[in-house]
Order: sequence, then C-alpha cells, then structure tokens
Amino acid sequence: MRLGSLSKGLLGMANNTSETLIGAVVLAVAGSFLYYATQVSGFSTDTNKYTLSASFRSVSGLNVGSDVKLSGVKIGTLTSITLDPDTYEAVTKVSIDNHVLIPDDAEIKVSTDGLLGGAFLEVTAGGSPFMLEPDGEFIYTQGSVDLLNLLLKFGGGDDE
Repeated sequence: MRLGSLSKGLLGMANNTSETLIGAVVLAVAGSFLYYATQVSGFSTDTNKYTLSASFRSVSGLNVGSDVKLSGVKIGTLTSITLDPDTYEAVTKVSIDNHVLIPDDAEIKVSTDGLLGGAFLEVTAGGSPFMLEPDGEFIYTQGSVDLLNLLLKFGGGDDE
C-alpha cells in the first residue's frame, strides 16, 4: 500500500513541475509580446528623443506609430494626430531621435511606400544653419494626396 501512495506522490510532483514550466514559458512569451508591442507602437519612455509638431490639410493613411524618415532612414515615430478646431487642420506630433538635427526650413510630407504601400512621414532637410528646437514646429508641410481623386481629375475629361 505504501508503494502505491509513493508513486502517486511522485507523479503529482512531476505534474506540478511541468505545470510550473509551462506557466513560465507562457509568461515569457507574454512579456516578449508586450515588449514588441511597445516598440512597434512608439509607446516608450525613451529619453533619447525630442518632439516636433506639424500641421497638415490631410493625413489620410497615417496612424499613430507610423515611421518618420529622412533620406529613407527611419529617424522617428508619429506619436499623435489631433484636429485643430479653428483651422480644421490635422496637427501631428512626432518623436525624433536626439542624434538627428533637423534644419528649421525642412519640409515634412505624407508619403507612401509605392502605389499600395503604407503611409509614412518623409522629412526633406533644408539648407538653413539653424536647427529646429525641441517642441518646435515644421513650417513647410505637404499633406497626403488622394490618388483616386487625382486620377479622376486627370483622366475624367472635366473642363472645369
């Protein structure tokens, strides 16, 4: 009788050990996913960045977390999009890497990766010797272009 209860006790311990290992693996996977999600979304407490703002007539296709690129290289992330109730323009805030200095006459525009690609913000550096300060604002902006409306205007044959 004692041998039977001893084997049940050892089996129970093995079961507890496997449950503990499975739980640890689940927690590790969940932690990895959470870390990845915060990196992709642009949500972080990284102090190696500074914030700039820009106003656009249209930001169609952009989402919080979209890339900000300079010469095709990612230099930051779009962190917020709000509507200015007075001008009805989309006001965006971007987080830029500290080591990237942007001239104060730089242009920022909404671009896309190819015909069907995702939208991102593209910065074109100007020639000014003065740089945008943290919490500064881009003066020169260009919103997104609606390709369908452009094609209809160009190919529609309207004589307006």
